Amino acid sequence: LGAQVRKGERGHLVVFWKTTDRDAADAQHGDEDRDEPARRMFARGYTVFNCAQVDGYTPPELPALPEAERIEQAERFCAALGIDIRHGGSQAYYRPSTDHVQMPEFACFRDAVAYYAVLLHESGHASGAKHRLDRDLSGRFGSAAYAMEECTVELLSAMICADLNLSVEPRPDHARYIATWLEVLRSDSRAIFTAASKAQQIADWMHAQQTGAQTNEVRGAASAPL
Repeated sequence: LGAQVRKGERGHLVVFWKTTDRDAADAQHGDEDRDEPARRMFARGYTVFNCAQVDGYTPPELPALPEAERIEQAERFCAALGIDIRHGGSQAYYRPSTDHVQMPEFACFRDAVAYYAVLLHESGHASGAKHRLDRDLSGRFGSAAYAMEECTVELLSAMICADLNLSVEPRPDHARYIATWLEVLRSDSRAIFTAASKAQQIADWMHAQQTGAQTNEVRGAASAPL
């Protein structure tokens, strides 16, 4: 491509794993009598560099989600929650110390539904603040409380998306979450019911904020000068 890694840049190790069937040569050495499956694994290491460490290469522009794709009813719903939502950066999270939700820009998401699903997920975390629902799962679940919180707010996101008629596609982070959920669900057969109950509480709270927002809109309209 005519590009060059800049002098002094340090690369990162990645490992490529591959599984193959054992060949006939293995069978000649008596491997056919072994109990393990007739497969072998091998790994290769590579040093890779980020495109920001390279001269003479410009990465292709990623498609930007247009503002016209915003969904009005979802915008209104999230705005009515009264949660401080800020945009910028590449990560989505809720920060308890400042009581705000941080979101990447709308244009960074692959589609509008993905944006609202993530926003509802993080807003679900925000609902657990002491001045909102004061949710604490540490008593029963101990060190697994984080996994239970993630399971709860992901269920909440799915519930509200369904209420808003938004069809959600699986996201890459779902696989990461599921691994931690399974540990809790295997150790406590009723954990899923607890998570669903907590998610319903959050959903009820979110819907209650909509009623309050609509009431304020009506009051504002009634007091507006003609």
